[in-house]
Amino acid sequence: MKSLLHALPGLAAALLLFGCATPFDLQGHRGARGLAPENTLPAFATALTVGVTTLELDVGVTRDGVVVVHHDPTLNPDITRGPDGKWLETRGPAVHALTYEELARYDVGRLKPGTNYAKGLPKQEPADGARIPTLESLFALVKRAGNDRVRFNIETKISPLEPATTLPPEPFARKLIDEVRRAGVASRTTIQSFDWRTLAVVQNEAPDIPTVYLSTPRTLAPVEGKPTPWTAGLDPAAFGGSVPKMVKAAGGKIWSPNYTALDEAMVSEAHALGLKVVPWTVNDPEAIAKVIGMRVDGIISDRPDLVREALKK
Repeated sequence: MKSLLHALPGLAAALLLFGCATPFDLQGHRGARGLAPENTLPAFATALTVGVTTLELDVGVTRDGVVVVHHDPTLNPDITRGPDGKWLETRGPAVHALTYEELARYDVGRLKPGTNYAKGLPKQEPADGARIPTLESLFALVKRAGNDRVRFNIETKISPLEPATTLPPEPFARKLIDEVRRAGVASRTTIQSFDWRTLAVVQNEAPDIPTVYLSTPRTLAPVEGKPTPWTAGLDPAAFGGSVPKMVKAAGGKIWSPNYTALDEAMVSEAHALGLKVVPWTVNDPEAIAKVIGMRVDGIISDRPDLVREALKK
């Protein structure tokens, strides 16, 4: 770990695409999930050695108010072993139902063998004993690494369809804003979400922290015949199905769509509206080359090492 912490971030600050003056934003998804256990300190240390410009991560809030780095609102049996060392057989408790002391007893340093989840991440190296970190500990890791340029793209893991599993949007967003401000990294942070309600809170209460609007066809589709609850009251039908126009109307500056639902015309539309486009999660070399060819502003990837290789070419 020590060698990872002190490694230089390589070309991170100078990754330029097509000769443009604006740096290409190479984001390590959940740290660098394709190389190390997701959303763990080893994954973020690995991403720094690859030379990402941004660490992408997810957060939740424990019962005692600690902001932690974890993707699912509940514990995922495909990556989680209990205090007894055994794999969870089913979905574990919600992060928000546990204190941080209770949460820290779970091991998330390895993929469960034989699962589809593990098959999809064949290059991930285990880090047995890795725990779900606090957001504060991630900020401390980056500071110890001496990296004062890498950015943080932090997703609020919250769903309008499962309100009981997390804090409501307002206190959730405020907790995150407070943690970012306490660490003094607001100028290097963006806050993203599929649940656009949290982004509205950030824009109202912390306008200096840019927001990123995540989208996928699933979160834009009607639910039980009613407009989607994910977009904070904006109805896609009222915008002719144009997500860039919705993001612009919501006050966003960055759009982060599923790359499989993106084409060059949509990128051009977003750019014409003054939006940056940073799609997710692009891992396959062929897909990476295709998406770069759309002239996007960045890529979120489990394999930032492969994206960097493509940029070099």
